Amino acid sequence: MMGSGMGAYGGVVRPVESAAGETMLLWGLGQPEAHRNNALVRQAAHAFELDACGRRLSLLQSPSSMSTPGVTGAVVWDSGVVLAKFLEHAVDSQRLLLRGTRAVDLGSGCGLVGCAAALLGAHVVLTDLPDRLKLLRKNVALNVDDPHVPGSARVTELVWGDDPHHELLKEPLPDFVLGSDVIYNEEAVGDLQATLNQLSGKHTTILLAGELRNDAVLECFLEAAMEDFLIACIEQDQWHPEFRSNRVALFILIKKPEKPSTD
Repeated sequence: MMGSGMGAYGGVVRPVESAAGETMLLWGLGQPEAHRNNALVRQAAHAFELDACGRRLSLLQSPSSMSTPGVTGAVVWDSGVVLAKFLEHAVDSQRLLLRGTRAVDLGSGCGLVGCAAALLGAHVVLTDLPDRLKLLRKNVALNVDDPHVPGSARVTELVWGDDPHHELLKEPLPDFVLGSDVIYNEEAVGDLQATLNQLSGKHTTILLAGELRNDAVLECFLEAAMEDFLIACIEQDQWHPEFRSNRVALFILIKKPEKPSTD
């Protein structure tokens, strides 16, 4: 059953009723394995360019780092392109307002999503592991350090599951938490869930775009997240019309209302 709006998003959403059911739906109907992987990106190139938010974004990549086990943030992935262009399209169609809001971008990698949000007027903190920050800072400087940009972007370290920097936890908590390709590993699900909980208040809207690689990992994440969050799927007809992929899913999450105390 479709519903209109969730959190700060005014478009149509489809509530996620169960983790197993959602996972079966995405793999059964979408057939992600039948579609081309990395269709929207060029991971072998040392820079990835994309027209977004009224300008040409140019993001440095480090393809050689991809041979290091566990390193995924050195190149741009389809889910990042989908989420960045979704934000642009949702703002253009007045389903989403980013100007003047505060956002945290999780696992920013090359920084595409965070830079796009800043160009759309948000004040964004882009976060990643310590060894990813050098490339991320370069890309923020290349694409956002400009007096004509309506928002702002800065970079800070964030290890999921650890206590975030006190600045990230300042009240009020962020209006948005953004993430692309952050659901990739069952071992990381608990830490990701803890971080989402720490960064989210009752007015926070979380937007996560995930690459559909492993149904067990996605089901594990949804199962864990449903304990604390209401979750919905944003279907492809709400995405930017030129940037869609059956290998990507887009979820929106908001904190469940706190149960009234029975004391």
